[in-house]
Amino acid sequence: MDTRFVDTDNLSAASGLLAKIKDKTAKVCIVGLGYVGLPLALRTREVGFHVIGLDVDDEKIEQLRQGKSYINHIQPERIHRSLATGFLASSDFSVAQEADIIILCVPTPLNKYREPDLSYVEDTVDALLPHLRMGQMMSLESTTYPGTTEEVLLPKIKHAGLEVGTDFHLVYSPEREDPGNPEFDTRSIPKIVGGCTPACLDIGTHFYASIIDRVVPVSSTRTAELIKLIENIHRAVNIGLVNEIKIIADRMGIDIHEAIDAAATKPFGFTAYYPGPGIGGHCIPIDPFYLTWKAREYNLHTHFIELAGEINANMPGWVVNKVINALNDRGKSLKGSRILVLGLSYKKNTDDTRESPSAVLLDILAGKGALVAYSDPYIPRFPKMRNYEFKLESVALTPGNIAQFDALLLATDHDNFDYDLLREHARLIIDTRGIYRDSHDNVVSA
Repeated sequence: MDTRFVDTDNLSAASGLLAKIKDKTAKVCIVGLGYVGLPLALRTREVGFHVIGLDVDDEKIEQLRQGKSYINHIQPERIHRSLATGFLASSDFSVAQEADIIILCVPTPLNKYREPDLSYVEDTVDALLPHLRMGQMMSLESTTYPGTTEEVLLPKIKHAGLEVGTDFHLVYSPEREDPGNPEFDTRSIPKIVGGCTPACLDIGTHFYASIIDRVVPVSSTRTAELIKLIENIHRAVNIGLVNEIKIIADRMGIDIHEAIDAAATKPFGFTAYYPGPGIGGHCIPIDPFYLTWKAREYNLHTHFIELAGEINANMPGWVVNKVINALNDRGKSLKGSRILVLGLSYKKNTDDTRESPSAVLLDILAGKGALVAYSDPYIPRFPKMRNYEFKLESVALTPGNIAQFDALLLATDHDNFDYDLLREHARLIIDTRGIYRDSHDNVVSA
């Protein structure tokens, strides 16, 4: 662990909490048991801490108490083991008073004006305030704009009569989860930590170093908040670039995937990003707008970032136009056509539908009169989503079912789709992922 930022003058005030962290007698309360909070809770319990998981979703709490997993890549056996060794799941915020460390893993979406919506963070902190006490540490992991920890959380904690840096400690440590990634998990992904004071940073680095292989302390919470945005804006901008090039290549009759694969043979100066039907997940479609919003406070306009966001947001519409044209070429209109969207999650081999472009595609297609359905081996029923509601169940990919649809729209390239079966029995496939690299009469690239 890097200890460059440790302030030994403040260690005595935090010695009790440090001792609990070192001998793992500290009680940890993790608020928000979704794709970030649940794996963090399980990892924290597995290294020996007593863990309480808090969530306002009673259905999640009941499933956890029964040892069930509602996240595909988290096996029920991990939950069973944690329950057997003392992991508790609750919706009662008063249990936070027992905790020494409180970690917030709640959503930070955009509102309808594409501005930061911190209501989940603020409501959570407000619900916790009556149960905060001296000797605790709070860590915010939700992605947000620089200044959130100091401007939103810190005043609330001070108003509760707690002095941050002496009798209460506050840090920001951005989540970096990549759901379903077989190579990197909660333990192995390096952890950024920024504290409101040197004493806060010291407590935060010691805690996270006890559960994460590598901790990277930085000079402030504002720096830590910006780091997460840099990471995801970098990806969003590059995806926007390659999506725009895809549109150009499509008009020119060039296979964009062949071009990218060949460009990637250059051993320096090029990183391969691949196009798709849009961008999804909680981070990449949302995070750039947290920075663009905050930048306006400083009279700065983020033209480049916003342009990439515009390109990415327009991709589902471009894909639908490709569907319309492909149907027209075969003497059919979109209205009344049966369209099967392949893959509902935003990335392959997961059940994560947050901000999924597949939901946008279903919505646009249905709005234009298509009869829509979807197939996803990880998502048996269309889930609850903030902006979309479909009463649909996943269609089994049998030869008979495949042949019933006028077009299949390949949106998510799950590994366990039988692509040969699909091509053999489909009337038409619109491929947004470059799966079908050879020419086929019933396949159109999009």
